[in-house]
Amino acid sequence: MAGRPEAAYISACSEMTEQPISTTAAAAKALGHPARLRILAMLSGGPLCVCQLTAVLRAAPSTVSEHLRELRRAGLVAEEKNGKFVFYRPGASRNAVRWLRVVRASISGDPVAVADVELVARLRRVPVEVFAASGGRLPAVSSSHARRAIQSGA
Repeated sequence: MAGRPEAAYISACSEMTEQPISTTAAAAKALGHPARLRILAMLSGGPLCVCQLTAVLRAAPSTVSEHLRELRRAGLVAEEKNGKFVFYRPGASRNAVRWLRVVRASISGDPVAVADVELVARLRRVPVEVFAASGGRLPAVSSSHARRAIQSGA
């Protein structure tokens, strides 16, 4: 309107900080790949080393690292270096905890997720140093796991 001074824009929040909508978008983007969903589900049982995740996903270490980088950018996982090993665990933020619940509920019962849980349980029984020294060979597959894999066509 002519003759009236323009009202000054006053922000109700700081646009320079991350807002809930951008945090949600980053998390949704990070969860937009099956491997990243599997990683987050595997980490719900506790920290895992990159070499363990690589063995379960049967992917190149660089590929797994890129997936982890995307999850870390979204705040869904945290890393901790212990000697020459880097371990990942679920993020501790309220947002990360919520997304972890959603992922676990969404993929529970999925045959791949069930097989991941069984394999991770076996991997956790082997000290990571021993596992890495073995060249990342997976523990022997149980007969029940093998039967399920054959029945599901895996």
